[in-house]
Amino acid sequence: MFAFLPVALSVYFVCPARWRAHVILGASWLFYGWAQPAFLLLLVGVSAFTYLVSRQMMRAPAPGARFRWLTLGVVVNLGTLLYFKYANFAVSSLNALLGSLHAPALAWTQVLLPIGLSFYTFHAISFLVDLYRGQADPPENFWSFAAFIALFPHLVAGPVLKYHLLAEQFRQREHSFARFSQGAQRFMAGFCKKVLIADMTAPLAVAAYDVPHPLLADAWIGTLAYSVQLFFDFSGYTDMAIGLALMMGFTFPENFRDPYLARSITEFWTRWHISLSSWLREYLYIPLGGNRRGAGRTSLNLFLTMLLGGLWHGAGWGFVLWGAWNGGFLLLERVLKRRLGRPPPPWWYAVPRTMLLVMLGRVFFRSHDFTTSMDVFAALGGLHGGGLSAAFRLELTPERAVVLVLGVLLVYLLPGWRWLQARIGAPGRFLIWAEYGLPPLFLFALALLTVRSYSPFLYFQF
Repeated sequence: MFAFLPVALSVYFVCPARWRAHVILGASWLFYGWAQPAFLLLLVGVSAFTYLVSRQMMRAPAPGARFRWLTLGVVVNLGTLLYFKYANFAVSSLNALLGSLHAPALAWTQVLLPIGLSFYTFHAISFLVDLYRGQADPPENFWSFAAFIALFPHLVAGPVLKYHLLAEQFRQREHSFARFSQGAQRFMAGFCKKVLIADMTAPLAVAAYDVPHPLLADAWIGTLAYSVQLFFDFSGYTDMAIGLALMMGFTFPENFRDPYLARSITEFWTRWHISLSSWLREYLYIPLGGNRRGAGRTSLNLFLTMLLGGLWHGAGWGFVLWGAWNGGFLLLERVLKRRLGRPPPPWWYAVPRTMLLVMLGRVFFRSHDFTTSMDVFAALGGLHGGGLSAAFRLELTPERAVVLVLGVLLVYLLPGWRWLQARIGAPGRFLIWAEYGLPPLFLFALALLTVRSYSPFLYFQF
């Protein structure tokens, strides 16, 4: 914020328009290479390979040849993701099986996970598929395409972008002081969400999930804290990405739409991580057949999509179980709606019920392994005893308790405030307060971050 960003933006705005894609690319490669220099070659390699395949695909005279080039590009990109992200998981699972059979384990050197790999391989795949389908025109040159893949606002934390939504913006986009100001405000809001709320509630989740045999109150408060942390952490990063993009004239799609107000798991996945949900639907669910091949095949396609979506989040059986949990409830809601045809339940029942299912499913998502998940579920059921443990009580400081309650209130009161203003046309006092109150709050968050020894990046592993 005090070196890279002001320099990158200054160079971007003083350069002629025809060079701005090059500035974006150079800044993004510098941004990525600063953290992991060795893996910059992988990012450049994926970009160059995908671009060359796209050129061959578009030059192919026959549909069959174009499809073969598409298949090559998708398989190589997926293969790269599978190797770096899932090889360790596959070998450890195989060695566990061999150990149960008293067979010797396979020798294996751990593979390091390049940060942002899941995001930029999905961006490369969407680029190839969009070109094949004719949904977007080919990029003007390699530099424009590579800038799309490496665009630093979303490179390491998303949202997941589809090429056809940004292709035209790389050719022409609006730059104005108003858009830059809007982007700066969005960035500051996201930064405050991450530092002031997500990071403050993180120790409560750690205290519940990283100790053996938590008590009843430990598990419930820790699970609630994790849902607050996850929302404000990821939506905060998304706000920062959207804000940075606006500063450079890009418009990113929204990634969250009040997900904790969802009345069903089906509705939840239209509100949470919208960019990933729509990507999986467009590039996985529909190619599998979608809902075009009967009820049974539709259910299978839906379940597989959620299962693979869970596995995309991380290499572990907990993510697989989390995907299966969500897929199972999506299927259950689909069956009940088709067979019973009852009207949806009232919001005061449907919203808490959905939130409870989301929180319980995240026990698999947050736990280190299956044993930890079962330990937390036992604690949620009161099998380890009630009350707060001494260790958890040390972490539940007054300021963290206040921030946890504030996070919950913001999740449910802000949407109501926005609805009320839209409904009755009330004066925008809240917006005025936000406009003038955000900068000092941002400076406070910045000062707080500088004195902390740890600020977890939840989506690093994804």
